[in-house]
Amino acid sequence: MLPPAEKRFLWINKITIVSLFLLILAGGVVRSTGSGMGCPDWPKCFDKLVPPTEVSQLPAGYEEKYIAGRQAKNERFAKTLDRFGYSELAEQIRQDESILQHEEFNAAKTWTEYINRLVGAVTGFLLLLCAVFSFTFFKTKKRIFIWSIINVFAVGFQAWLGSIVVSTNLMPGIITVHMLLALVIVGISIYTYFKARALRDKDLLINHTSSGIKWLAALSLLLIIAQIAIGTGVREEIDRIASSGDAPSRSEWLDRVGSVFNIHRSLAFVSGIAVLFLFFVVRSRFARNTYQSRFTNLLLVLLVLQIISAVMLAYFDIPPFAQTAHLVLASLLFGTQYYLMLLLGKTAR
Repeated sequence: MLPPAEKRFLWINKITIVSLFLLILAGGVVRSTGSGMGCPDWPKCFDKLVPPTEVSQLPAGYEEKYIAGRQAKNERFAKTLDRFGYSELAEQIRQDESILQHEEFNAAKTWTEYINRLVGAVTGFLLLLCAVFSFTFFKTKKRIFIWSIINVFAVGFQAWLGSIVVSTNLMPGIITVHMLLALVIVGISIYTYFKARALRDKDLLINHTSSGIKWLAALSLLLIIAQIAIGTGVREEIDRIASSGDAPSRSEWLDRVGSVFNIHRSLAFVSGIAVLFLFFVVRSRFARNTYQSRFTNLLLVLLVLQIISAVMLAYFDIPPFAQTAHLVLASLLFGTQYYLMLLLGKTAR
């Protein structure tokens, strides 16, 4: 029987993990609908807690005000990059005039971005609750407490990075870092949940797998992370092509992406083979009702769905809903693979 304090932490942590994936879904919808600049300021939206629905509700002179604010924030960010030795990127931010271009008001895009921010605020509050409730493990499993605290700081940095994404008008590179940091936050939440479960759940403690299968799971996870990083680069290139002055039709976008798409496609094949191999190895060593078998079954289902979304992107002119599905499924693949790796890495006591 779990102590009430531990049960409360596990319950909040589980809700937080679900909320994190919902946040990735919301971010994917924002990206696929081009709503990233629906709110030109941060953390408010048009300087309001509840954004406007009509042009008549916009603040007077908001274009000049927010452009000036973004310019000041970008200059501070550029100076920070200079101090860390990224002078070339800092200069690129200073010279990019598109960053200071005003985007016309669109109520649908504004509310899409606003909902994304609301989900982010709820998720941040849940992570804070996880940190508070993790104090119950301070003596029994201190690493749960430490990593829960680290995750609060990580989500704070993620929020700041989100404001930079807005102020730089969705600058490529920063978006990729934003996505990878989201996976780090998800990974920490999954890790603390697993460690809290493993304290009491004997089914998680019993595992006689060899080190080979553990390394295979780790390799498969690294391939998925690499795929997400390169895939975000593909998406950034598609956004650049779509927003260019001589933008071609959607059917031609992938043809113009270049080598990064070829790398993404080739690595997808390697990653898929690794997941299939891991599936057969796990199923050959674990009973059907074990956690390991259940999660490897889920991993295979997600892989099939991800392949379907990839086919739709490649052969049906990159439909927006498939872009969102591809991103969310990649995140779910990461989370499932990571939890499976933790399950395979637990040794018998």
